[in-house]
Amino acid sequence: MTHEDMTKKLRRTDGCGDLRAGDIGRRVTLMGWAQTNRDHGGLIFIDLRDRSGIAQCVFNPEDAPDAHVEAQHIRSEFVLAVQGVVAPRPEGTVNAKLPTGEVEVHVERLQVLNTAKTPPFPINDENAPEVDENLRLRYRYLDLRNARMLRNLTLRHQVAHAAREYLDEQGFLEIETPLLIKSTPEGARDFLVPARLRSGEFYALPQSPQLLKQTLMVSGIERYYQLARCLRDEDLRGDRQFEHTQIDLEMSFVERDDVLKLVEGLIRRIMAVIGVEVPAPFPRMSYTEAMARFGSDKPDTRFGMELVDLSAVFANTEFKAFAGVLASGGQVKGLNVKGAASLSRRELDELTEFAKGFGAKGLAYFQVTADELKSPVTKFLSPEEIEAFKQAMGAEMNDLLLLVADVPSVVAQSLGRLRLHLADRLRLIPEGLWNYLWVVDFPMFEWNPDTDQIEPMHHPFTMPKAEDLALMDTDPLQVRGELYDLVLNGNELSSGSIRIHRRDIQERVLRTINMPLEQVRERFGFLVEAFEFGAPPHGGMGIGLDRLVMLMAGEKTIRDVIAFPKASSGADLMMDAPTAVDPIQLRDLGLALLKKPEAK
Repeated sequence: MTHEDMTKKLRRTDGCGDLRAGDIGRRVTLMGWAQTNRDHGGLIFIDLRDRSGIAQCVFNPEDAPDAHVEAQHIRSEFVLAVQGVVAPRPEGTVNAKLPTGEVEVHVERLQVLNTAKTPPFPINDENAPEVDENLRLRYRYLDLRNARMLRNLTLRHQVAHAAREYLDEQGFLEIETPLLIKSTPEGARDFLVPARLRSGEFYALPQSPQLLKQTLMVSGIERYYQLARCLRDEDLRGDRQFEHTQIDLEMSFVERDDVLKLVEGLIRRIMAVIGVEVPAPFPRMSYTEAMARFGSDKPDTRFGMELVDLSAVFANTEFKAFAGVLASGGQVKGLNVKGAASLSRRELDELTEFAKGFGAKGLAYFQVTADELKSPVTKFLSPEEIEAFKQAMGAEMNDLLLLVADVPSVVAQSLGRLRLHLADRLRLIPEGLWNYLWVVDFPMFEWNPDTDQIEPMHHPFTMPKAEDLALMDTDPLQVRGELYDLVLNGNELSSGSIRIHRRDIQERVLRTINMPLEQVRERFGFLVEAFEFGAPPHGGMGIGLDRLVMLMAGEKTIRDVIAFPKASSGADLMMDAPTAVDPIQLRDLGLALLKKPEAK
């Protein structure tokens, strides 16, 4: 290189991960982070990393002595610029695991753009021990340099792009709705924002754009969507954050099947991002069937082990634990855990405690052997009951039969959870399946024993099924709504409904849940008023973007597909939030903090 070339400011020409055999002989300038530095007794090898991938850079003391001297001082995560010629790797040193593995860069010039402290954990080291998640969140800007995290965020971008592209083709308009709205009851606590200009009053951050997207339908938009930020003040878990994103959509002049068909097309377009073809239409299952067979309204259909109703088998039993439950309107159901009869007494006790954690008073177990049905309960059952029981359960030698007797809700909850627990523990779930399922025909209402009254299962703006309207005044708990959930491998991805657009039906629903019209106007006044100006039939849903990307990426928590998530404690460990604020800020808002009561 000439002196002029050496003094010229380096300008990036290629990404580190873009070099291939076709680039051999080209002079390139790469910029990125030093991944590793290996001194092989003369030659120095530095793996240089940027968003596109890794390039092996070779420093030869004979060809570029100045660059070689500088390379000796490079440490992990230094930011570098290198200029050199792309060359083939020597025979026997090709790295088939890297897209750039056939080539290397023979460096002529090295420039240190920035130095770096030693990171608190290794970055992109497959052999390093697993890093504590709180440490990863504390140094999230370093964690995001990891190839896995970059891959997840890239996938998230691709999913969002595919969704936007598809919905645009279907005639939807992307419209943003405000983040400062009125507090309305939507199932979780609102995050409140004090209004400085209106002392003592508050905005709320939206739990969803539900009311606003319905208002857009009244406005004649007809097809709306947005990648909506939703904020809920609720306890965190692996698939829940204070802030999440949903692909929110609403359509006018549609019925349920129109919405379901459109969303199936959207999901098929999204799944194509990872090369998965999902057959459509998706299977459908009623809420009643899902609860009966799986004990869950989001059933995982990748494996069997379904709940079996044994109430008829034990209808005349003298076993008091079963007889008492059945006499009071309860039920007896069971699971057949194939080939698990060898579980120890300690393991069976653990399963019993697990079921109790979901409301069951106990768990009856039966181990099927060649000679008998082994159980503490067998002596209370007649031979005829035992035979009918085994036949109903499809029992074979070495099976483990697990039974719960209780009210239907407890039976479903405890056995449904036990089914998933055992499937995970016994590795019964096949890999590589993408079982999408529509759960439809949810009840409109449910009984709340705490308030001793009927409440909407989802929200009071859901349209009842036309054939059930006659039951509204006589047997409202039997009324089904035009509700539908999209489930993937036992995970609820989205929930939606056809909305009420007629005032007479809306008032019947509100009377059923004993909500006075004055209270409705106070909570949802603008929407109710809008409906009086000609609301079209409409419906829609919101698809959980974070949860969908989590499943597509094979991750266990949505924290790994969100750039800057909160820890399970609710804290932002990188920004150190939440924190106290300046008293002057509180004064300007007309707020004062109460002293927290001391724990007793």
